[in-house]
Amino acid sequence: MNDVGESLEDRLEDQEVHEVPIAKLLPADSPRTATDHGHVRALSEAGDALPPIIIDRATLRVVDGMHRLRAAQRRSAETIAARYFDGDESAAFVLAVKLNSEHGLPLTLAERKNAALRIMNYHPEWSDRAIAAIAGLSDKTVGAIRRNAGSSLPRLDGRIGRDNEYHPLNPREGRLRASELFAANPAASTRDVAKLAGISATTAKDVRKRLLNGEDPVPPRQRFADPVIEPVIGGRAPVPSKHPIRAPQARDRKYAIDRLKADPSLRFSESGRTLLRWLEVTANHADQLDTIASNLPGHCAQIVAELARQCSADWQRFAAAIEHRIDAVS
Repeated sequence: MNDVGESLEDRLEDQEVHEVPIAKLLPADSPRTATDHGHVRALSEAGDALPPIIIDRATLRVVDGMHRLRAAQRRSAETIAARYFDGDESAAFVLAVKLNSEHGLPLTLAERKNAALRIMNYHPEWSDRAIAAIAGLSDKTVGAIRRNAGSSLPRLDGRIGRDNEYHPLNPREGRLRASELFAANPAASTRDVAKLAGISATTAKDVRKRLLNGEDPVPPRQRFADPVIEPVIGGRAPVPSKHPIRAPQARDRKYAIDRLKADPSLRFSESGRTLLRWLEVTANHADQLDTIASNLPGHCAQIVAELARQCSADWQRFAAAIEHRIDAVS
């Protein structure tokens, strides 16, 4: 199973090697903070027997191989062997960290930690283990970096692991999501439900079994959601509450919607604007649902409950259609 860094490396395998004019190249946006001049001298003595450097095709900025470039300049070479990389700034940096962690002159511990923090800012949704595998750190070290980053990072419901699958930080939410999917489509396979709910197939099977037995889909030990504790710098972390905390999820939803609202491809299309209105209305009133349910007149409760289920089923079908489109493209 490949992690993100390895998938970026795979892009380079089919790229041809080109002789590129050194004068046109820009210095790397590298995780490395200093040049090792002794290493440059050693490389310059190796002559042309060095592997090609990696450069960003769009900007001609070096992604990996600054010491090799300096060695070529030291030999007064006018060109250098290079492979092109196609990707955005964050992908180029992730690749640079991955390659520097695997070969050549190793990154220092401080450089690897700084690289992990920068990757985390690019991709807060990536799991600690996924980032650790790229930066050459332990997942515990990356977790400490995330905690120390504090409120500079967004609060998310889950993270994407090395398997490229979404994993909810709160297992209760994944089980509830699965129970809604089974309710909307009892014939759905556990594998499909597991994928849509971001849980394992084993957990999805357990949810289905509990529903068939008339039990709560969430085991007693998971009935209360584990709150996401706000990271702190220094001192002791706050003590978790024993009751569900809904506010972080609301903030995560607002953050996601704000990002979508900033996307021109949605803002400047009719269907995109319609979608944003739907999402915003739902998100803005989500915290009022319990109050509305408590104040609902008894004579219309059943009708409202059925309409809510139908709306939920519509959204589930919508989500499934999007997932199907993603699968078809990939």
